[in-house]
Amino acid sequence: MRKSLPFELSKDKSFFESLSDWIGDVLYDELPDKGLELRDEQIFMAYQIEKVLKEKTVLFAEAGVGTGKTIAYLLPAISYARYTGKPALIACADETLIDQLVKAGGDIEKLDQLLNLNIDVRLAKSRDQYLCLKRFEAAENTETEDWIDDIAISIPENVYGKGSLNSIEPYGARSDYPLVNDESWQKVNYNSIMQCGVCDMRNRCGQTLHRAHYRSSTDLIICSQDFLMEHLATKESREREGHLPLLPDVSMIVLDEGHLLEYAAQKAMTYKVQSQTIVNLLERLMVDGVRESTLYAMEKLQEDHELFFDQLRDDIVPSEENRKRINKSDTLLRYGKQLIADVEKLLEEFVFESELYMIPEYELNMAEEFLEQYEAAMKIFTAKSDAIDWLEETDGEETLVIMPRLITEVLEEKLFSKKLPIVFSSATLSVKKDFTYIASSLGIDQYMSFSVPSPFDYEEVMKIHLHEEQKDKSKVVEKLLQDKQKTLILFKSKHSMLKFKESLPLMTRLSIAFEGDQELSSTIREFQSGTIHTVCSYHLWEGLDLPEEALTRVIIFDLPFPPQDPLFDAKRAFSNNPFEEVDLPFMLLRLQQGIGRLIRTSNDYGEIHLLLNDNEVAVKDQFIDILPVSIK
Repeated sequence: MRKSLPFELSKDKSFFESLSDWIGDVLYDELPDKGLELRDEQIFMAYQIEKVLKEKTVLFAEAGVGTGKTIAYLLPAISYARYTGKPALIACADETLIDQLVKAGGDIEKLDQLLNLNIDVRLAKSRDQYLCLKRFEAAENTETEDWIDDIAISIPENVYGKGSLNSIEPYGARSDYPLVNDESWQKVNYNSIMQCGVCDMRNRCGQTLHRAHYRSSTDLIICSQDFLMEHLATKESREREGHLPLLPDVSMIVLDEGHLLEYAAQKAMTYKVQSQTIVNLLERLMVDGVRESTLYAMEKLQEDHELFFDQLRDDIVPSEENRKRINKSDTLLRYGKQLIADVEKLLEEFVFESELYMIPEYELNMAEEFLEQYEAAMKIFTAKSDAIDWLEETDGEETLVIMPRLITEVLEEKLFSKKLPIVFSSATLSVKKDFTYIASSLGIDQYMSFSVPSPFDYEEVMKIHLHEEQKDKSKVVEKLLQDKQKTLILFKSKHSMLKFKESLPLMTRLSIAFEGDQELSSTIREFQSGTIHTVCSYHLWEGLDLPEEALTRVIIFDLPFPPQDPLFDAKRAFSNNPFEEVDLPFMLLRLQQGIGRLIRTSNDYGEIHLLLNDNEVAVKDQFIDILPVSIK
């Protein structure tokens, strides 16, 4: 049911004129009268978003920390959602930031209470953030630790009964299990080979219930950028198969920490072939009664797949990067083409098996869907094309990743060609107020933009220290941590963080929380409450919001240059000056984001420590002038 606008419409004024008047009344008078600070930068941003709604174009809204960006986009977004009858979509950088946006005492709750808006806000989390009943049932047969019992207890009784679906509340979200670590969660969550459309439990699945819940939102749907990109990547195929898209039609999109959209798109618009997934999938189909020719075809595919991955490992260019370059040998390409033939033969055998009903229908349908994707990936990999491919580790498994098209082309086709207001919101979208890097990275030609500074007096509340020519950065960190300050240590990569972890004495290691040890938002809550004093992360360069004494020191362990991997090599190949056009702007944007974690409110204070080795000292002049304060 459509909600009423928070202001009156009249025949004398358009919706946009009335919206502009209401924004002024709220930000100049009503909210300051109720205790919120009047911020000129926030008011300017809100008015710019009102213009974008009218023009239905793209806006790069760069506003410094403390501007009040969230309230600036929430006011026009909620109004526009109610005017159009379609919810506004807010896409955050990751799942952790979704929880922060809707936390108790946050901006949404604050606006709701101060303006009596009765905001309808619902969360749409990525599919891997939900429990898969099929995978959970399989894990119950093998797992013996307490975490599997904790999940079992949480599943509503009616899920396995015959009671009404209306009586089942949404359940099974990752955030419901804060004590389950990432490794365990990956044994029971949804993954890409599960075929929900043919699952006999789909109507009682927590993911399905959550999806029905957020579809009914009248004001706001909040999701991750990963999920938005997955929605865009699968929308056409889901509609062809008679399924609803992952997200409903929306009135506008706000990309919070929007500079990260490119990386979410890269994850969604790729094919993935894992080393063990197909082997395990086919083993489940080798049941009694299956025809001998089908068994032979499955075994042949398994054997050739293993030969392919053995050769793939030999063809990898050794590096410390997560994405590893592949030198495609003739042998590897020959194995790849053989796999295509193997899949086609097996799919023919499955036609006969479907008439015999020896293999459960769900398992057979899931295998057919998976093999069609597998064959498509192999055809791209073995063809002479502009596709980009690499080997990485995903969920603890070797994974061949294939990106068939440049992301700029895909985003132009599926997102930016639509007449839809899209707002990129972040404290760091430009390099010295130039938006060329982010616009070209996303393939955006026409856009509006603005940049307003933070209202905070950084010279009064922040100190920046450079530790130059450091041979052993770990020793510097150990010495700094002796005072027990609330500290966030940021690393450019997972590899860098794990290398630091290994260098620490055991007792020091046990006193520090490392990303991946448990669910990340749970780690942040423990850090905020004071249970732990130090968090190490390679993801929290943006979005983390811990005011006052909750965080008083940020250590930048290494300058966040992009990796030397196939993906960034492709970007470098399209540039005239790779360092100036790719590496340096990427690093400067990420460095500004990391420094921005420290000062979040007018009551915050603290220090930044930049640890530089000899190579990083050599580029010091490139980043000194973007630091918010002079170096101590």
